[in-house]
Amino acid sequence: MISLTQRLVSAGLLATAAFAASAQAPAAPATAPGAPAAEQRMDRQQRDGKFFERMQARHAQRQAALKAKLNLSAAQEGAWSTYTAATAPPARPPQRPDRAEFEKLTTPQRIDRMQARQAERQAMFAKRADATKSFYAALSPEQQKTFDTESLAMMRHGPRDGQDHHGHRPPPPAKG
Repeated sequence: MISLTQRLVSAGLLATAAFAASAQAPAAPATAPGAPAAEQRMDRQQRDGKFFERMQARHAQRQAALKAKLNLSAAQEGAWSTYTAATAPPARPPQRPDRAEFEKLTTPQRIDRMQARQAERQAMFAKRADATKSFYAALSPEQQKTFDTESLAMMRHGPRDGQDHHGHRPPPPAKG
């Protein structure tokens, strides 16, 4: 008969061996090792563009579903248009800073750049918050309850389709 201690030691050894074996598998490079940096950057920009297009499409689908659930009256259509225009994603993805240029900056300059970007994000949030509050005020109490439920679900569960709150998907499981 095997004791509990022997079982725990065996399980620990198996887990350690499995972890060691998985740690030895080399990670696959994102692009070919000899690919120039400009080519790698282009691949990332193309992926980002496709991601941005999918994000805009998902946003439009969520807005259409919300509008259907709210059952808006003709008098509320103007408030809806203002709300959707203010909360829509930007027309193009934000430009990422050039890493090489950023590395050349001094620490205070980097901090200033990060503060400026943070201020831009805060302004975008304030614009969306104001538009949401204005639209919410134009809704009937029943529609407000529906809006509360839908917005809470989005805040609680985030984007759909297996994505995290930034819209990213987890990496696929390692093969082999």
